[in-house]
Amino acid sequence: MRQHTLFHQLKGLALTAMLVPAAAMMFSGCSDFLEIEPRNEIILEKFWTEKADVDAIVAGCYSALQSDACVKRMIIWGEARSDNMAPGLNSDRDANLLNLLNENITASNGYTTWVDFYNVINRCNTVIKYAPQVAADDPGYTEGELQATIAEMVGLRSLCYFYLIRTFRDVPYSTEAYTDDDQEMVLPATRFEAVLDSLINDLESVKGQAVKRYPTTEPLYQTGRITQDAIYAMLCEMYLWKQDYARCIEYADLIIDSKKKMAEEIRDNTKGGGHSSGGSSSGGSSSNDNFSRTNGFPLISEQVTTNNYGNLFDVLFAYDSYINQGNQEIIFQLIFNDDPRGSSMPSNSAVGTFYGNSIVDRGYLAPSDYLVDDVAKSSGRTVFEDKNKKLDARLYENFQADRKCISKFVYRGVNIDASQTNDVKTQYTSKWVDGSIGSNWIIYRLTDIMLMKAEALAQSLREGSDQETINYNTPILEQTFSIVNAVNKRALCQTNLADTLLASDYVTKVQMEGLVMRERQRELMFEGKRWYDLVRQSRRNGNTSELSQAALKKVTTGGSLIANKLSKMDAIYWPYNIDEMKVNNLLVQNPAFGSGEDDSYEKTK
Repeated sequence: MRQHTLFHQLKGLALTAMLVPAAAMMFSGCSDFLEIEPRNEIILEKFWTEKADVDAIVAGCYSALQSDACVKRMIIWGEARSDNMAPGLNSDRDANLLNLLNENITASNGYTTWVDFYNVINRCNTVIKYAPQVAADDPGYTEGELQATIAEMVGLRSLCYFYLIRTFRDVPYSTEAYTDDDQEMVLPATRFEAVLDSLINDLESVKGQAVKRYPTTEPLYQTGRITQDAIYAMLCEMYLWKQDYARCIEYADLIIDSKKKMAEEIRDNTKGGGHSSGGSSSGGSSSNDNFSRTNGFPLISEQVTTNNYGNLFDVLFAYDSYINQGNQEIIFQLIFNDDPRGSSMPSNSAVGTFYGNSIVDRGYLAPSDYLVDDVAKSSGRTVFEDKNKKLDARLYENFQADRKCISKFVYRGVNIDASQTNDVKTQYTSKWVDGSIGSNWIIYRLTDIMLMKAEALAQSLREGSDQETINYNTPILEQTFSIVNAVNKRALCQTNLADTLLASDYVTKVQMEGLVMRERQRELMFEGKRWYDLVRQSRRNGNTSELSQAALKKVTTGGSLIANKLSKMDAIYWPYNIDEMKVNNLLVQNPAFGSGEDDSYEKTK
């Protein structure tokens, strides 16, 4: 039996967390405390004595989430089964990946392992358990700092559990720190709804203690650590999954207001330059103080100079030198280093493997033929809007249709020359070097939150055509369209931003819901969002129709078999790994995967 399961690895994990180097420039390192003593004596008597010890373990929590295994699963769980993805170059070297791309997922697939996320969870639980003891012993560790630490760790723990329940539905849930070999660790799975409620309650209880804003002298802290806005972002999305749309909208508005204040500060402090704050026109100068060009939302401009675009790509997906501008839209991300040698900050190897790097034109994953063919069409597109012609910057920033490779996260920059409307020219700067990939992995950014709000608003619409329904729906439709239009319009490569979407085309709940989902797909493509969006839609609708149709768009053979598999609500989640089933007799396998053996799908027919 392999010894990598959750219930083997978490024992004694508190010590392991202490031994992980601090997560590079964001945190200070820990002192040398290693001695040949029993583990529990080291933990309780030698280590948890001062604030620096707490900081070291907090750094270890982030370091664990940055691991290749965690980021790979964020990509695989959130994207690979969706209509966005297809096999790329050398994908046959990863049999587990190739199987899941073909919707041939079994309990023995390596990507069904979850121990790396539980690793982070237990580290967070360990900090929450021992930090109060440190605060009692160290007068330099104030009560306010303690509460901020706890809020940060509750936020990071909640994020990990949220990934797990969106992927597996019901999962073992515990807020207890496992630090002793004698602790019982065999837990049954807790239902999705119960875990979600617990996460919401936890975040609601600590949101007021979280750090609101880090000093401008530490810009990486603002998006590289859990802040109050990051907690608001999690609550916004969790309420969306809970179908509590009013609370989702409430938290989205808090984030939008926060980012607007930050954008105004950045704009006031920025004079000229091509990489400036939102609402800017040619050369980066501000067109007005109300971001009217993006419907009042504080979005970064795509424009670099007249007829040249790609500013957003450089700011969000390329260089940390634009981190202050990036903070205007990014809420939380995992920070990676483009020169990891001699640094405790790793490079983003998961992106290098799956999306590409300087050595390979394509990674193991590539944009689906469905996406590539959609770009080639002159009309009748189903993802990118016909009305935008070829002027949607995301057509070039997300992927290259002619080479069938992903651009986002892979290249160090892009310049889009739109001086000739019918002949847009794109020039990409060099790719990240294999082993030195510094593209950060964005988990939450402003347009994601805006479109969550739009989705919540769309779900608040009523069906029907009577006058009472029309009167109720009209202001909601206008507000929803304004959000989607702002995101879409910002992406247009045109000097004077003008609406291309027409509000008159989206006057029913079904039409507006479809618009929101398409905008989320094109805006957040390859960012680990698409499959979760489809799962959330299936939960809301009570069926898998939309998800199944989307998944089948990239399929050329075996469509009927895949359609049959995905017709079951259970099948949109993942099976528990077979090794977990062997060591935890309280787990009950997802019924879509039968006993959990390799031929589990066949057994359920």
